[in-house]
Amino acid sequence: MNDESVNNPFAGVVGQEEAVSRLIGASVSPVHAYLLLGPRGSGSLQAALGFAALLLSNESEGQALERHQRLALDQKHPDLVVVEAQGATLRVSEAEAIIRHGSISPVEGKRKVILVQGVDAIEQAAIGKLLKVIEEPPASTIFVLLADKVLPEIVTIASRCVTVEFGPISVPVLETVLVAEGVDPKRAKAAASASGGDIDRARLLVTDEALAVRAELWRSIPERLDGTGSMVHELTAQLREVLDGAQGPLEARHGAELEALQQRVELTGERGAGRADLVAKQKRELRRQRVEEMRFGLGTLARFYRDQLVDRPDPAAERALLAISQTSAALVHNPNEALILQALLLNLGLVRTRR
Repeated sequence: MNDESVNNPFAGVVGQEEAVSRLIGASVSPVHAYLLLGPRGSGSLQAALGFAALLLSNESEGQALERHQRLALDQKHPDLVVVEAQGATLRVSEAEAIIRHGSISPVEGKRKVILVQGVDAIEQAAIGKLLKVIEEPPASTIFVLLADKVLPEIVTIASRCVTVEFGPISVPVLETVLVAEGVDPKRAKAAASASGGDIDRARLLVTDEALAVRAELWRSIPERLDGTGSMVHELTAQLREVLDGAQGPLEARHGAELEALQQRVELTGERGAGRADLVAKQKRELRRQRVEEMRFGLGTLARFYRDQLVDRPDPAAERALLAISQTSAALVHNPNEALILQALLLNLGLVRTRR
C-alpha cells in the first residue's frame, strides 16, 4: 500500500469520478446499506474498499487514521468483513454467515462494514435471509453490496439500498492508464479495446502475445462458414483451443501467487496460510476469464455483421446479430461450451449476408 492510497483511498479507481464523489459524500453521514452497481473491473470493488476505509477511519486522526485506512484497503481490518461466493452462486450458508457477522459488535470502533460481492448471483433460498438482515441491520453495521446489474431476483434487496452506479471504463481512459504504467501505446490500445471496459482484464491482456491471433480467428468465421457440419466442427475445435490458450497469462499469475504464498509459509512457519481459499479464488477467476474471453470473441464476431448494416438494412445480418446476442446472454447460465459454440456456428452458417 503506497502513501497515495492512504491519502486518497480511491487512488486506484479510474474513470469513475461521479461515483467516487457520491461515496465520499455518503461517508460523512452513512445509511445502513449501499449497492455499488457495475461490471467487474469497473473499479467498484476498489471503490467499495475505499468507502470502507473512510467509514472505519471516520473519527480517527493522524497515524490511527492511516492505520484504519491501510488495513481496510488491504482487507485486513478487524471491523471489515469481505464476503464472496465460494461457488457460482451466493448460497444460503454464506447468507447465514453474513447475518452472524452482522450481529457481532465492532472490535475497534463504532462501526462494522460488511462488503458482499456478487449479490446478483444469489440463490433464491438465500434472498429472504439477506433481505431480512438488510431491512433490520444492527445499528453499528453498514452493508456495502456489489452487483453487475439489478436482476429481478434482487430488486427487493436493491430497493433497501442507496445505489451508486459504475459504468465500464472508457477505452481512452484505459489506454491512458496503461501507457502511464509503462505499456507500449499500440499494445495498450489493443488491450483496452479488447477489455470490455475492465481494467483488470486490460492489464492482463497487455501480457498476452496471442490476443491479435484470437481476434483474427473470430473475425474469419463468417467467411469460412460454408454450411457444412465439418466446418462447424473444425471452427469449434479451433475456438476452444484458443480459449484454452487465452488462460495462459492468468495461469502464470496464479502460479506466482501460489509461489509467493509458499515462500511466506516457509518464512513464517504458518500452516495452511489460506492456500485453499487462494486456490478457490483462482478457480473462480479462471471461470470468469473464460466467459470474458468468449464475450470478447462474440463482440469481435458481431462487428462483422454490424458492418453489413452500415449502408442499408440487411435482415440476414440482423438475424446473425440476434443469434450472437442470445449466445452471449446464455453465458451467465454456464452452458456446455462446445455445444453453445456449435449451435451458434450452425445458425450463422445458415445466414447469408452481403459480401
